Amino acid sequence: MEQKRRIREFIRYTTGNVLGMLGLSCYILADTYFISKGMGADGLTALNLAIPVYSLIYGSGLMLGIGGAAKYSVFCGQGNHRAADEVVINTIYLAVLFSLLFILAGAFFDEKLTWLLGADEAVFAMTHVYIQTLLLFAPCFLLNEIAICFVRNDGNPALAMAAMLAGSISNIILDYIFIFPFHLNMFGAVLATGFAPIISMGVLSWHWIKKQSHIRFRLGKPMPSRQKPILSLGISSLIAETSSGVVILVFNYIIMGIRGNIGVAAYGVIANLSLVVTAVFTGIAQGMQPLLSRAYGKQEGQNALEQILGYGIKTLLPISIGVYLLFFLFAGPVAGVFNGENNQELQQIAETGMRLYFIGIPFAGVNIVLSMYFTAIEKAAFAQLLSILRGFLLMLPMAFLLAWLAEMQGIWLTYTITEGLVFLLGLFLLYREHTKGNRIFSRQ
Repeated sequence: MEQKRRIREFIRYTTGNVLGMLGLSCYILADTYFISKGMGADGLTALNLAIPVYSLIYGSGLMLGIGGAAKYSVFCGQGNHRAADEVVINTIYLAVLFSLLFILAGAFFDEKLTWLLGADEAVFAMTHVYIQTLLLFAPCFLLNEIAICFVRNDGNPALAMAAMLAGSISNIILDYIFIFPFHLNMFGAVLATGFAPIISMGVLSWHWIKKQSHIRFRLGKPMPSRQKPILSLGISSLIAETSSGVVILVFNYIIMGIRGNIGVAAYGVIANLSLVVTAVFTGIAQGMQPLLSRAYGKQEGQNALEQILGYGIKTLLPISIGVYLLFFLFAGPVAGVFNGENNQELQQIAETGMRLYFIGIPFAGVNIVLSMYFTAIEKAAFAQLLSILRGFLLMLPMAFLLAWLAEMQGIWLTYTITEGLVFLLGLFLLYREHTKGNRIFSRQ
């Protein structure tokens, strides 16, 4: 009976979250499509140069949301509701602090940041407007991610999914309206992206209007003792997101030297498709997290934890294989969707890149799920290690080495080789925990 209950809950949480994350990933994918149609290869280049800023903002929201919600669920599982309430308010305090930092960056350092990210004169204006507007909308992105994570962990994954989908659908509609009928070009694209979390939060407010929430906002002084575990548990999510931005930045730099702006535009197509694929795996991982944290807090045993983890891995493997076959067999038509100017050089680079780059997606899926597993059971160091290695500590040296050995082919294979090596480490860490058995609960 217990196993059947866990399967039902796993399906309920992960299905909704995968759909929501797929919708959420359309923030950038919709921009990629409409910008390619409205502004061509230069627009794609500008968007790709701005993605690291989006990754930093979104990753900060995930860090606070995942870290806070995971600790909240553990305390609720232990019956310590006062501590759970303290986690909620301290997560909000941290969001205010991070929001102020992003707004200051958007107001005073936006031009310097645009140059730093590698924009040349041809794409500076478009890149600058995208970055500055994103930074000024940062509070909306942060609060939305926090609200999604807490609502999901508070037993309402369906509403969290609806909020993510509402934000994404509105983003796609507003993208079209702002770029084409209103002729706002790049500002229209980023304005649509900025309005999306506001609409999402409007949907999430229903959780409190209908009085379905167990989350209580008890005002009090900021408590470093509560904020530290929030940051510690959530930082692997921040690393995963921001490192993807750092990787894009470094890859842009390397590719610019090999194939110029057209190469960067082609990589932008692949990087944005990768965001969608990663969103599926992140959806599975985030759907598992409330179940894992609750089981850990209630001390249900190692078997319960491994059972939930097994559901996640068995779900992601066939999906990842199917996605790779899609990109392998239909690389041409997929690249053509984002090649608004029918540039043959861009088309050829993107097709080759897709077939090589996405070999690594099964490894990436397992790595994402394992990182969330370690976060949920308060093994922050393991989660951070996997995220740092696959994020930049292993990825970046591998990119320079393989680019030197095989130029663009080396760039495409960097992702696969890095994820494969981290996958082996993740299995070792999981085996290490498995051999400890139920002893992990003795340290709570």
